[in-house]
Amino acid sequence: MTLAVIASRTLSGLHAHAVRVETHLGPGLPSFNVVGLPDTEVRESRERVRAAIINSGFNFPAGRITVNLSPADIPKESGRFDLPIAVGLLLAAGQLAPPGEGAATAGAAVETAPDPLLAGLVLAGELSLTGALVPVAAALVIALSVARESPGATLILPAGSAGQAAWVEGLRVLSARSLADVAAHVAGHCRLPDALPDAWPEAPPMP
Repeated sequence: MTLAVIASRTLSGLHAHAVRVETHLGPGLPSFNVVGLPDTEVRESRERVRAAIINSGFNFPAGRITVNLSPADIPKESGRFDLPIAVGLLLAAGQLAPPGEGAATAGAAVETAPDPLLAGLVLAGELSLTGALVPVAAALVIALSVARESPGATLILPAGSAGQAAWVEGLRVLSARSLADVAAHVAGHCRLPDALPDAWPEAPPMP
């Protein structure tokens, strides 16, 4: 049995609460369940994640998959959990190993990896069926909460959202275009680029 834990965020008003995305892969008939007060968009992530993993060149693991979004008493919404679920599943299945660990083996538990590259990451992003990352809403709110509550953390967001999050001082934001890019970063094969702040919107002309 294998377990992977990835940090993410969920929105509640103007605050983004910390969420542990716990992905467990065990024996039994194939199934894929998401628990922890997920809304419809989060429950639908199962199909997006399945297609994105396959179309990114990985094997979708067989067995009983359980994803727990903790804490369970906070509602979870939107597709931003697609990315941490997919990365956690690849880690739990032994298809992805952080630097220094080598290939993961079946039956070896993967609790938030000791490598600081993975332990300090916060992931949020919706996946398309192709494995490409789709921009997420409220990137600035997520970035502000991570900077305030998790000093030293690195936030990975879709390229279409990372520029807004990069406005937050004191927080490193990385820009990703696909699940494959994030997987390569976690495995240490290549580094995601630092996000550059978007240009501030111009003020409307005075009447």
